Amino acid sequence: MAIPRAAQTQRRTRIQEEKEELILEAALEVFSQRGFHGSTIDQIAEVAGMSKPNLLYYFRTKEAMHRALIDRVLENWLEPLQAFDADGDPEEEIRSYIRRKLEMAREFPRESRLFANEILQGAPHIAAVLEGPLKQLVDEKAEVIRAWVAAGKVRDCDPHHMIFSIWSTTQHYADFDVQVKAVLGDGRDGADRFEEAASFLEGLFVSGLILKSPVSL
Repeated sequence: MAIPRAAQTQRRTRIQEEKEELILEAALEVFSQRGFHGSTIDQIAEVAGMSKPNLLYYFRTKEAMHRALIDRVLENWLEPLQAFDADGDPEEEIRSYIRRKLEMAREFPRESRLFANEILQGAPHIAAVLEGPLKQLVDEKAEVIRAWVAAGKVRDCDPHHMIFSIWSTTQHYADFDVQVKAVLGDGRDGADRFEEAASFLEGLFVSGLILKSPVSL
């Protein structure tokens, strides 16, 4: 399909895309350490190795950089929940969800802390997203869990709190990684801690929720 002339003139060049990614990488580093209010454009420019005027050519405000990062985090963070399959086996779906959330905690700790900082500040930049698309998605998946309960595959539970529990237990390993490694101590503070966590959390949720043989309700 032909691209309209107007769209062609607005398309970013490869260099522009690379510069934007460089800036967002620096912004992620600064925001995840200092929070939104504790961060400055000067700090981000320094980490990016750019002059402030050059940085502002690509992102005119600190808010624009922050929102671009938050939008990206939300898109990636919600993908595992979107994949929660109503037609799948509940045990396998729960196990898979836990592991995917832990994988994200391991691979994207800065993104997790960025999101946590936003929530701790009262979600000033994403309240509409939380109350709109996020709530809609969680409500949709809550109905999936209720259907499993009705079919006698999962113990009767509040599906929203089940999802909250998985969020809190998995994201803990990103947001409080320093604490986790300190408490586990030498020998258990390596990458294996995520596999240990996955095994424990799978057992916790599966044993507490899954009914091995469907029962009549």
